[in-house]
Amino acid sequence: MESCSFRTATSPSPFPSAPSSSSSARVPCPSLRFARTRNGRQMRMRRMASGFDAFPPLPGKVFVEETIGAEYGEGFETFRMDGPLNIDVDYLNEKLQECFLQRIRHAMKPDEAFGLIFSWNNVIADTDSLKLDAWRQLALEEGKDIPTAAHIQKSILHGAADHVLRKVLYWAKEDDQMERLKARLIELYYESLFRLDTPVEGLREWLDAVRTAGIPCAVASSLDRRCMVEALDRMSLSKYFKAIVTDEDDMESIAHRFLSAAVKLDRKPSKCIVFEDDPRGVTAAHNCTMMAVSLIGAHPAYELEQADLAVARYSELSVINLRRMFAHKGLSFMDMQKQIIERSPPKRKLTVDTIF
Repeated sequence: MESCSFRTATSPSPFPSAPSSSSSARVPCPSLRFARTRNGRQMRMRRMASGFDAFPPLPGKVFVEETIGAEYGEGFETFRMDGPLNIDVDYLNEKLQECFLQRIRHAMKPDEAFGLIFSWNNVIADTDSLKLDAWRQLALEEGKDIPTAAHIQKSILHGAADHVLRKVLYWAKEDDQMERLKARLIELYYESLFRLDTPVEGLREWLDAVRTAGIPCAVASSLDRRCMVEALDRMSLSKYFKAIVTDEDDMESIAHRFLSAAVKLDRKPSKCIVFEDDPRGVTAAHNCTMMAVSLIGAHPAYELEQADLAVARYSELSVINLRRMFAHKGLSFMDMQKQIIERSPPKRKLTVDTIF
């Protein structure tokens, strides 16, 4: 009898049926309990001490340049009853194998063997516009001007707030001033996020096609879970996603979020396809042995050449495109394979009979 220690009997919906006072409670991954980093605990303690928890949770990673992660296939550490367990890419590819009944079903419906992971930024929502609006409003309040040079605009959209305020715009010199501007910037971003109700053009039609094909989907973001769920509800996209990965999952890098999404979808990383708009996200997907589909827009096409497929809009995609990404080696593409050691045949002994 085949079994997998990561599977659960049922996959509860990540979306609450009705808002309640406990909707912002931490909801751990149904299959794993991830370790929280020390820095994460310190940030939570500071927020509680300063009274921030009386307000909606702040997206602490919105204006931070995140680590790609899994450069050498390393994963993260989780805890079991018998002690800590190190989980890496190879471990998940080995443990998340299809059981007998799943293999039969995927043979009849091969599309269901895949898993789609959507990044939040510029893939589901136009977050670049939200960031620009926040920076412009902050500049208006502070009586500052934002230069229109291309490299400065790129730094504003993709750089860390500390670096932009101190090294690019030169708005902050003291630490107190830096913290004040960062807090206000995040607050302005949230004000725009609470008004967001429109997804990226063509996304809903693409999700309808994927849902018809029976392919499970997940969304990965660094936002707080409650705000993420509310944003998806406003855009009427909650029904399309089987799992979500948020700040509560305590993933330390982009790659770790993708691995967490693969676990929640019950799909091996090598059978997942990531939808990204950032070259760093494409690299993180490949580090996890996942395929990557990039959306051209926030970054030009030549910066996304490492992606397995690059499109300008969702209307250019079809389910057949997903099949072709694995077609040249079938469903076993990128699966772990045992290395076969070739042995030379035994040498033939010469005897009198063989000579004459």
